[in-house]
Formats: sequence, structure tokens, C-alpha cells
Amino acid sequence: MTSVPQSVIVACLVSNAAEELLLIRHHRRGWEMPQGHVEQGEDLIAALHREVREESGVSVEIGPLAAVWSKLTAPPALIFTFLGRYRGGELAASSDSLEAGWFTAAEATGMVTNPVMRERLEALLSYRGSTRYLSYTTGPFQFRLEKDLGGWT
Repeated sequence: MTSVPQSVIVACLVSNAAEELLLIRHHRRGWEMPQGHVEQGEDLIAALHREVREESGVSVEIGPLAAVWSKLTAPPALIFTFLGRYRGGELAASSDSLEAGWFTAAEATGMVTNPVMRERLEALLSYRGSTRYLSYTTGPFQFRLEKDLGGWT
């Protein structure tokens, strides 16, 4: 078996005081939550702050780690998804995002059409206090495993 390096990605579902969700419009995948690669030597939290700021122009308070995803098909990746709260800044598009906006949960689930991004959004919207682990393949998108990583029983 050949060892293939995995990318490490962070994503954050950010909400504001009105309980609206922050989405950005990616040039290929469409609407999604802010996300991106962790750079060499960067920790997950620093990467998350950087990615949200770069893609949307806002700063956030990082909350719980809600789900960890393993993408099993090439290119493989580990995706750490967090919940967060808006802290400041003005929405702004960037080289990574064509648009950024605040949307209700119902609007957001209707706007996120990429199957992988939609599943991530739905997993975070259904967060109930414990971290979930999920693995999937693409081409076509299929779940392989889902496990609640809550407390021991």
C-alpha cells in the first residue's frame, strides 16, 4: 500500500446575533461555509481564523469542533469543522470568494448545492454537543462511516 499525504482542511459555520449563517460563494463549488487548507507550521485555530477572514472579511470566535471528516478518495483530506460566532468586520469578497453573505438556515440549505458541502452544512446544523466523525468518497459522493464521538458509555 502506497502512502499518500493528506491535506488538512478547516471549515467554520459562523452565525451572527440574528442566528444567520455566513456563506461564501466559491468560484467552482458555489455557496459554502468558509474553509481552506492549513498551511505548513500553522495550527488549526490560527488557520481557521485566517481562512474565515480571507474569504469573508470578518473575524470570529471559534466554538466547538463539531465534526471531523475523512475524504478517502484522491486527493485525500482530513477536514476539521467548527462552529463559530461573528465578532466583527465587514463582509467582503476575495480572490477565494465571489460573494459573502448572511442567510437563514433555511436559505443556506437551499443555496448550498454541492453534495459534499451540503452534507457538511447539515452535519453542523444538527450539532448536539458531541463531535461526529464521518468518512466519504467522491465520484459519486458516498458516506462510508459515521460515528458519534461523544462520551464513553
